This record gives sequence, structure tokens and C-alpha cells, in this order.
Amino acid sequence: MFSRRSILASAVIVLGLAAVFALAFWAGKINLFAPAPPEVAPTSTEPPVMREIILYFSDPQAEFLVTESREIVECGSDRECVRAVVEELILGPREGLITVLPPQAKLLAVDIEGPIAVLDFSRDLITRHPGGSISELLTVHALANTVAVNFPHLRQVRILVAGEAVETLKGHVDVRAPIAADFRLTRPPSDGETDDHPDQGGSK
Repeated sequence: MFSRRSILASAVIVLGLAAVFALAFWAGKINLFAPAPPEVAPTSTEPPVMREIILYFSDPQAEFLVTESREIVECGSDRECVRAVVEELILGPREGLITVLPPQAKLLAVDIEGPIAVLDFSRDLITRHPGGSISELLTVHALANTVAVNFPHLRQVRILVAGEAVETLKGHVDVRAPIAADFRLTRPPSDGETDDHPDQGGSK
């Protein structure tokens, strides 16, 4: 016969094992309903695709337009690319040339209407512009030439200010109609230089 003490000890062992199994079961069950750890997006190590662009700025004598090349990150649509290019033009040249747009000017919106790029600027384009007939001429054609040389299917730019058409920037150049690219304003190549941008015609 088993003694009462051995029976009690066996009961304690059985209860203990039952408790262990119960804890293991519920722990597993809880883990089944635990939220999955968040997925970590893989980090891309590939460099961005770059696009070379050509910008037109004024020469130091403010007589001609001169080209400057640089690179921007490739963009997805004409509207995005035109915005990126014009914003680089607002940033100004990197060396030796003169800016053609007030650095305070903001490009508010870009729209594409067939062969025309519609550029809507903040009022700083007018209020911060230095004025003068040559300065205005270089500004509007730097915009038109820059857009046309980087986007050959966009032959003209329409300039808006705060969403509205204006007659002029400072009273000299009529900008009520779209402005066509005019590469005759580009500085002629000096001796030993070659014109790396073919003549694409004058205003039409």
C-alpha cells in the first residue's frame, strides 16, 4: 500500500507538471495572436539616376546669354522636370556668370499646354527684378531658351505672376503672349570655341 505521504507527493508532481504544460500551452497561444514585427524596408544602395541640363545666364557685361551645364536628379514627368530646371535657373550660376532671375522669386506652379510651358511665379519676379530693357530681355529669353533646349517639344513659355498674366516685368518687354526661344541672344563663340548648341531659330 502506498502511504498517504507518497500519494500526496505524487499528486503535487502531477499538478506541477500540469501547471507547466498549461503555461507552455497558453504562452504558445498568446504568441499565435501576438502582432507580427514590423517589416523593415530594404535600404537602396543604388545611386540616383542623373540628368544633364543646360541653363542660360547673363554674361558679366549683361549683353548676351551664356550656357552653363549641371546635373539634376532625373524626374518622372515634363511638369516635374520643367520645375526642377527652372528652380536651378533661379538658384543662379555657379561661377563667372550673372543670374537672370531674382533669387527671391518662387516658382508657384508649372503647367504644360501643348508646346507651351506655363510658369507661374511669385510677385518677387517683378518686385525684386532690377529692371532695364536688356535685363528684362535676358530674363524672359533665358527662361524660354532654357526650357526649349532641355525640352525640344516645348518651344515657348508663358509667364504668369501670382496666377495672373502681366503686361511686362518692368515696363520694357511685352510678356502678355508666350515667349519663344531666341538663340540669337546667345554669346557668339570666341576664337577657338565651338558652339555646342545648334541654332534653333529665332522668335516666331
